[in-house]
Amino acid sequence: MIRTLLLTIVFVGFITSIIAQTNYKTENNISYRSGENLDEYMKERCKLDIYFPENVDSFTTVVWFHGGGLTGGEKHIPERLKNKKVAIVAVNYRLSPKVKSPAYIDDAAAAVAWTFKNISKYGGDPKKIVVSGHSAGGYLACMIGLDKHYLSAYGIDANSIQKLMPFSGQMITHFNIRKERGIPEKQPLVDEFAPQFHVRADAPPLYLITGDRELEMLGRYEENAYMWRMMQISGHKQTTLYELDGFDHGGMAEPAFDLLLKILKK
Repeated sequence: MIRTLLLTIVFVGFITSIIAQTNYKTENNISYRSGENLDEYMKERCKLDIYFPENVDSFTTVVWFHGGGLTGGEKHIPERLKNKKVAIVAVNYRLSPKVKSPAYIDDAAAAVAWTFKNISKYGGDPKKIVVSGHSAGGYLACMIGLDKHYLSAYGIDANSIQKLMPFSGQMITHFNIRKERGIPEKQPLVDEFAPQFHVRADAPPLYLITGDRELEMLGRYEENAYMWRMMQISGHKQTTLYELDGFDHGGMAEPAFDLLLKILKK
């Protein structure tokens, strides 16, 4: 009798485990732009992949922009974010020198707008959209989250973003945009193409994550530290700065993913 009871408990536990297991699905190369005025390069690059849990209600979605200096890189689903009961929308965008600013910023806005308008079809909650990215991707995340006119062109209020979480993003005018204008990469500039230009008190919660200040590229930590300070001065109450000691610009992304997941659980 006792043995039968134990076997029943084990069997029920096994079945419960199967039922509780989360399954994930990926859909690739979804066009986030539409219409008759798309050129061939837009048709090629303006696509995204979505990785999402099939049996989780109202899940959080992370929109992820790859790095590459606005001149290279490809969309990918970060391995560290898989199997965590969140969705990832991985975005390709047009690249310089085939396009100039602000084309790639506008692409980022179009992709985030697509996510707001479509994520509920997959089971996600449009109130739980986090925008993130590494390096150039972090720059794009901040630009469309802080300069509201990019998303408003697609009928989305940037303040609807739940969190902005750039990984080692450039906070002054991006060095490639300066290069497009003939400005050396070591000559700093803050204009309308700099996240620092758009500090505001009512922005979404902002989590600035960088590598070690002694290992980062071209003062990237200091840019983010100044961004933190100016957001504080502007009256923004939800800006946090993290420095990942011992990690350089490229290596900081892996531990930053763990930090992102920890923040999402708060």
